[in-house]
Amino acid sequence: MSENNFTVLNVRVTFRNVPIYKLGGFAFKDVKAACEAFKKVPGVSECIILQTGSRVEVITVDVPEKGEAPDARRTEGKGLTLNKIKETWISLTDLEQFDIDHFDQTLEVYENSDVYHHLLRLACGLESIVVGNETILEELKTAVSNAKQANTAGPILTKLFDTTSRAAVRIRDATGAGKDTLTIGDIAVKFAEDKIGLDAKKHVLLIGTGEIAAMVAKRLNAKKLSFDTCSMNIDRANGFSKILGGKPISFEDVLAGFDKFDVIFVATTADYFILNYEKVRLVMESKKTGTMILDISDPRAVDESVSGLPGVKLMFRDQITEMEERNLQAKKDVVDAVEKMVNKDVAVIEATMKKLEPTYGSKDVLASVDSLRKKELEKALQKLGETDEQKIKIIDELTKAVVENIISIPAASKKPSEQDKS
Repeated sequence: MSENNFTVLNVRVTFRNVPIYKLGGFAFKDVKAACEAFKKVPGVSECIILQTGSRVEVITVDVPEKGEAPDARRTEGKGLTLNKIKETWISLTDLEQFDIDHFDQTLEVYENSDVYHHLLRLACGLESIVVGNETILEELKTAVSNAKQANTAGPILTKLFDTTSRAAVRIRDATGAGKDTLTIGDIAVKFAEDKIGLDAKKHVLLIGTGEIAAMVAKRLNAKKLSFDTCSMNIDRANGFSKILGGKPISFEDVLAGFDKFDVIFVATTADYFILNYEKVRLVMESKKTGTMILDISDPRAVDESVSGLPGVKLMFRDQITEMEERNLQAKKDVVDAVEKMVNKDVAVIEATMKKLEPTYGSKDVLASVDSLRKKELEKALQKLGETDEQKIKIIDELTKAVVENIISIPAASKKPSEQDKS
């Protein structure tokens, strides 16, 4: 627990606990508006939202209310804030009922030092689909910028993100994290380039909507190559394409137009052959040009009999793994070095955060005092046994006016000479 009178909370959904094709349902259509909505949650004083193709994360600073309201650092206080955050999240998205019913099981919730550790690993590229991903640093900057424009990024989160980003840049420079690292998706696309070439004229198909497929899609996007994306379920293809690009196409249409594709990347997690000789034999018999199929699934998803089709060149993951194995070993060494530095720097970040204190705007103070006013008013009315609606309204307006006048006194009580100086 932080020594400060605040809690940094991180509520997130990432590719690690939600299929990539479903992440779009958890995303906010307007990130700035979402920041504003979360800041209105009682007890929340700051909010930054990090939203990318592989994650949606809400980071808040929660300050316990004064008086008899549950302390946000205690179980009951945290529960109230967290429940309001969940309710707000659901209200801002188009989640399916199944996802709403399982929302509690889906969300990951962390606080304070665990948040600092996660953000630093994230900034260093250890939490990305592509380990070492350098674009995350720009995405973190964008998240802070959006929050500042929405007036929801206060001194605590601004300091946290700035300190984390600076540490990550230093760690990356010292370890070489993110430099010359290749994923199986990079390797597969490069292999296709070397063998038959990839350009705007080539008709490319990507079958799959998981992490490996995402790696291929990222590489194709980086090269500005258009492609179709397909899954056994068209809804998955639609969800995947919203996040990672590609034109969604049904599996039935793929089989019917199999001869139209020049390069096919198969990256699924199916435990059976999704393609075999008989499924595409008729449509491929009259094809004049060649087709390269790269099955980088594990286990294999294409029956070897497909290689018997005219003009088809079928390659499997284990046939291009020599390059992948060399890269994986180099990456492992870098990751180990990054992890060691991250673990040391988290202690520094935590010490920095303990020196901070939340700031209270007049709006926050008024909200806190008004909450206390309502509780005291309710107790007083119960003791009086007052039930007359008109009298209750008069008393309510009276206490409200008193609170508003008291809150405004500090600003209005300056002497004329002090006001002139300011």
